[in-house]
Amino acid sequence: MQPTQPGLPQRLARVNPTKAFLGALVVMLAGLFLPGIIGGLVLLILAGAMIALTRMTWYVQAPQTRLVRLVLLTALIGIAVFKIL
Repeated sequence: MQPTQPGLPQRLARVNPTKAFLGALVVMLAGLFLPGIIGGLVLLILAGAMIALTRMTWYVQAPQTRLVRLVLLTALIGIAVFKIL
């Protein structure tokens, strides 16, 4: 029996980092410039995706990288909540 498709971590490892960064940047800027609750929800969706990626890669990251990711996620969630309120 042949394996079907590779798992999510294997597919994510093949993503071009520049394209991933630019995609996240576009979504973040859209969330920042969209008004009120819509922008806040876009930012929360982006934060949720970043949390999922962080959970998958937590054990292979250096402690400094973990700290930076947590700080950035906290800031993103804070900005999203501020926009919603």
